[in-house]
Amino acid sequence: MKEILTQINPVFDHRNRLGIMSILAVNDWVEYNTLKELLDLTDGNLASHIKPLEASEYIIVRKQFVGKRPQTTYAVSETGKAAFRAHLDALEALVKMGRDDD
Repeated sequence: MKEILTQINPVFDHRNRLGIMSILAVNDWVEYNTLKELLDLTDGNLASHIKPLEASEYIIVRKQFVGKRPQTTYAVSETGKAAFRAHLDALEALVKMGRDDD
């Protein structure tokens, strides 16, 4: 059990960050406003959850202009994919342990 708990990544220790990573894991690039709408977050709330993912290099940020409008899009990095997969594997192992006790 202790070994499994060490695989739980504190960067993903919030449902909004889990949501961001889940969305990015199944999409190539996702716009800021799309993430905000899908997760029903405010600008400040989304930004506060993006920061630790970006600082850990789990996501890639791309800023560009579309016409005269700025556009920020996000993708999961290879490092992020591996870390998120390990985190999900640990969560699944914990769930399995709980079910095996039944």
